[in-house]
Amino acid sequence: MSKGLRTIKYFLQERFNLNEDKADEQRIVAEITRNVHFKGTNLWTLIFAIFIASIGLNVNSTAVIIGAMLISPLMGPIMGIGLAIAINDFDLLKKGIKNLAIAVIISVATSSIYFSVTPLHDASSELLARTNPSIWDVFIALLGGLAGIVAGTRREKSNVIPGVAIATALMPPLCTAGFGIATGKLYYFLGAAYLFFINSVFICLATFLIVKHLKFRKKEFATAETEKRVSRYILLAVILTLLPSVYLGYRIVQRSIFENNANKFVQTEFHFTKTQVVTHTYKYNNKGGEIDLLLVGQPLDQAIIDSLQKRLSLYHLSNTALNIRQGLDAKQQIDLSAIKASVLEEVFAAELVSDTLKRPTPGNITEVPDISLELKALYPSLIHYTLESSVFTRLDSIKRDTLFLFVGRFSDRVKNSERNKISRWLKERIQADSVKVVIE
Repeated sequence: MSKGLRTIKYFLQERFNLNEDKADEQRIVAEITRNVHFKGTNLWTLIFAIFIASIGLNVNSTAVIIGAMLISPLMGPIMGIGLAIAINDFDLLKKGIKNLAIAVIISVATSSIYFSVTPLHDASSELLARTNPSIWDVFIALLGGLAGIVAGTRREKSNVIPGVAIATALMPPLCTAGFGIATGKLYYFLGAAYLFFINSVFICLATFLIVKHLKFRKKEFATAETEKRVSRYILLAVILTLLPSVYLGYRIVQRSIFENNANKFVQTEFHFTKTQVVTHTYKYNNKGGEIDLLLVGQPLDQAIIDSLQKRLSLYHLSNTALNIRQGLDAKQQIDLSAIKASVLEEVFAAELVSDTLKRPTPGNITEVPDISLELKALYPSLIHYTLESSVFTRLDSIKRDTLFLFVGRFSDRVKNSERNKISRWLKERIQADSVKVVIE
């Protein structure tokens, strides 16, 4: 080996040496073992933290959720399991699994009780974020676990452990699982339990890897036969734990790749002047996937749809079904509320970057935009309409008022409340001070 390579090797070993400020091995093992147990103070702390996290998820408060994660003692048994596997301590492994199971059951039960009595039953964005794990959750759990065990083996403790507790987010998935039980939503329960399992397994794996790297002494047994038997038990436990995680991790990677490719396909290929994608849903399974799109505007010809289907292979989506829903006649297949929300979102976004519409003032008649597609989406019973800026002259005075006049004909009877709703929407849409609505 040349002198230059030896210099580089020495530099890397010196800089990345984890043994330099390592705490006493017995002290590390004793501290991790002590944090494995869930009784007394740890148990009450866990219950209080679960209530706090559940409230934070319920009111969609990130700060409250972070505070609960800082309080939570859930990292203890998970790191204990990783340590037990690395040093062949079967007793510690059993205690870790037992206490982790107790912590999970109590956490889910506590959150279920809270979500059963709270008057707020809507799923917030913080709750929904814990029901659909991605490949990034795997990376966060593994890297967070590595940071956690490295910090836990140092002589001087730092603020890394609280940061790991926040990053790996062990508690919110358990609270979300409780929400799924309390509200009867199995999908939320399974998604949250899945995320907690991923976090636990990869934190445990990170602990195992660092302890192995630091060459902790393995537990000595009375006989070689006992040692072999314990090793077999531990190996079996490791296999039973890692196999599902490997499979689930593979599924997460495949699903993430599929969703990225599907999103790229939709953004690139669906640029039509008179047709717009309102909603999109990507579904991934073992056989391939499905892209479900809802379109508004001018329906696409079958030839165009066939061409789009063929172009899926260019985005590595060969086994993907393209399901396009279009045309407002198929009301049973269309979520009108989603259309309304999307249309309004596009309208207000366009208003921020466009100054084509001005508020009418007396003597200044403003042209109005074409909002026929929006009106048809919002009010399917509308047959025809006219909307224009008009000047109303009072005969009993010289005053002249400029306002927008909307005259529409509907196939169904329009109530006064609906008429007022149309007027309010038009005011917001065309930024008008006054709109008069006339129903034929």
